[in-house]
Amino acid sequence: MAASPPESAFPPLTARAVLLGERIDTVGLERRDAVSTTPLAFGVGEQGFAVVFRYGVVVLIGLDPLAEDEVLRGIGPRVVSPFALREEETARLAPAGDREERVEPDGAICIADRSPQRLLVVADALAKSAALADDERQVAQVFDTIEPWARELARRGRGPAGRRAMIRLIGAALLVEHRVSGRVAVSDKPDILWDRPDLERLYARLETEYELDERAEVLNRKLGLIGQTARLMTDLIDTERSLRLEWAIVVLIVAEIGLTLYQMASGVAG
Repeated sequence: MAASPPESAFPPLTARAVLLGERIDTVGLERRDAVSTTPLAFGVGEQGFAVVFRYGVVVLIGLDPLAEDEVLRGIGPRVVSPFALREEETARLAPAGDREERVEPDGAICIADRSPQRLLVVADALAKSAALADDERQVAQVFDTIEPWARELARRGRGPAGRRAMIRLIGAALLVEHRVSGRVAVSDKPDILWDRPDLERLYARLETEYELDERAEVLNRKLGLIGQTARLMTDLIDTERSLRLEWAIVVLIVAEIGLTLYQMASGVAG
């Protein structure tokens, strides 16, 4: 009987990260064969691997489409606020051979072996990239809404919409800010690195490849701008309300003076 190939000689694998929703409730999903509990990771079939992140991402490695669909259906009931549009991040995993672990120019991730610890590191980077992609899309949608408003404000000195539309815009901006800032801490390294510091170089290369820190920094700057815009719009609403109130008071005072003058004139005439 022929000997099985070593772990370092594995065939190329496909890793796919799928953002399913706002959050995944992993309570009750614990398994005896789990490789990790935070995040939850377990084997699928003979060579497949799945990692479930609480911030809504599932990473599937070495699975065919049917097996992927089966895993996603099983996790589906656990997804909180599922997304109609799912962000995905896909990568090809290949053996590094005698060379060091790296990311090839074509995006292929070369790893020393397909051990669960290395797959956890790869899954962490792919999951964060998928979550960031969704955050970037949501922030871009808010900017697309804010830009015409800001342009009209610069041209006319006032917003183009009414108070209700402005309040809806503020709500959308604050909702995106809350979702993005509370979803995933990109700067946090995977827990496996505490036990396997030798994998830090691999994670650093993946972090650079997917520009995790740079994308998070740009996203935070945009979120800050969204927050400032929401506060500006709130101030404008308050200012307009104060102006209307002041004009109402002025009209009442003028009306009262006019009524008083009329009464005085009527008294003199009488």
